[in-house]
Amino acid sequence: MLTYSSSLCYITLNKYFQGKSSKKQTVKFVLDCTAPVEDKVLDVASFEKYLHDRIKVDGKTGNLANANVVITRDRTKLTIASPADLGFSKRQLKYLAKRYLKKQQLRDYLRVVASNKNSYELRYFSIAGGDEEAEEE
Repeated sequence: MLTYSSSLCYITLNKYFQGKSSKKQTVKFVLDCTAPVEDKVLDVASFEKYLHDRIKVDGKTGNLANANVVITRDRTKLTIASPADLGFSKRQLKYLAKRYLKKQQLRDYLRVVASNKNSYELRYFSIAGGDEEAEEE
């Protein structure tokens, strides 16, 4: 057993171990559905329920509460918070968002775009070719 006579060393080691266990890191992902919600094309409550039923944690659905994964809803945004050590995938959210859009028959009009490192945004496809044909006629 090692003993240290210096109180400075004890304080330094004590702070090191306190810092490790006291703060849990969480990762937050945001799905921004502003455009389709304002146009009343998409219902955020049903989208939240879809994600809650289908997000997999450790290969199993319905395991969110046990793994401390939390889905919160604002008026136009969904926020998914999970512990960093869980390794929750942003890609899984994109996959589920695209499946939901396909199920609601909105996949032809909306796309899922990464707006920054931890967020996705639902945007409309921009179709510029239709305007040119109308002008020529």
